[in-house]
Amino acid sequence: MVAGLLGGAADISPWQVVLQVVDWLPLVHADSGLAPVEQGLLYEIRLPRVLVAAVVGGLLALAGAGYQGVFRNPLADPYLLGAAAGAGLAATVTIVLLPAPAATIPVAAFAGAVGGVLLAYALGNTAGRTGGTAGGTATLVLAGVAVTSFLTAIQTFVQQFKVEELQRIYAWILGDVGGGWAQFWLVLPYAAVSSVLLLLHGRMLDVLSVGDEEATSLGVRAGRVRFVVLLAASLATAAAVAVSGLIGFVGIVVPHVVRRLAGGSYRRVLPLSLVGGAAFLVVADLIARTVIAPAELPIGVVTMFVGAPFFVAVLRMTRQAAT
Repeated sequence: MVAGLLGGAADISPWQVVLQVVDWLPLVHADSGLAPVEQGLLYEIRLPRVLVAAVVGGLLALAGAGYQGVFRNPLADPYLLGAAAGAGLAATVTIVLLPAPAATIPVAAFAGAVGGVLLAYALGNTAGRTGGTAGGTATLVLAGVAVTSFLTAIQTFVQQFKVEELQRIYAWILGDVGGGWAQFWLVLPYAAVSSVLLLLHGRMLDVLSVGDEEATSLGVRAGRVRFVVLLAASLATAAAVAVSGLIGFVGIVVPHVVRRLAGGSYRRVLPLSLVGGAAFLVVADLIARTVIAPAELPIGVVTMFVGAPFFVAVLRMTRQAAT
């Protein structure tokens, strides 16, 4: 986060940035020598951008760890159950079909993400009961894939109604954390609730990792734990998507690195994923706004460059472990 504040397209001395940050502290005064315009740039643009990146990255990584614990699969992703597709469809409909201001896009995306998850969960439960495997993780995964494909197809269809808005739609889809303080205050309460719920279930996920029958014999209600974790992880994903657009691979990369460094216990994986995800996305955003300065790359492009090769490496290691 310090690096995120110090770096940027504007040519501001790092020492002046440090003095300005110290001056913001209560009961402390430090003369940074920055002009009012430069102070406004730091406070109104860089600081909220770093905070939003940290919150969104932490939520995506924490949600990824939660999904991976529920599905017992290191390839599980926060967008697994249709959250991203639902958010993308809702945002596209808002941009293309409704004469709504830009401030309504995050609200629509949040509703769409939650709706996508609920649809996938309902479909998975219905299919599971029909097949005699209610609540099975494989059924939920397949339901999520089906819902994602369906909602993405609708989104592509809706886009054709207003081709001139495609650039705006794709800019949102590729991710952005530069919306200022409004983004930060919008996501903060949902981040707090979902993070607390997930962190409190670390021990339960450890028990769940031995299998549902064994967990039940130990007094853990596997179905209830799975539902609460899925709900909290989906809430975290929906909140992150609503304010930042679709930023992929954070939920795969960070939890996997954490498990390699700190072991497989979710009592460690969950809190470290929260911190690691925040750091990862702040650095990704710093790269996005400096590598071709004064222009900016979409932050989703940076995470894709890192995440796609990483995903392939994790897939190969998973297949080797299975054989």
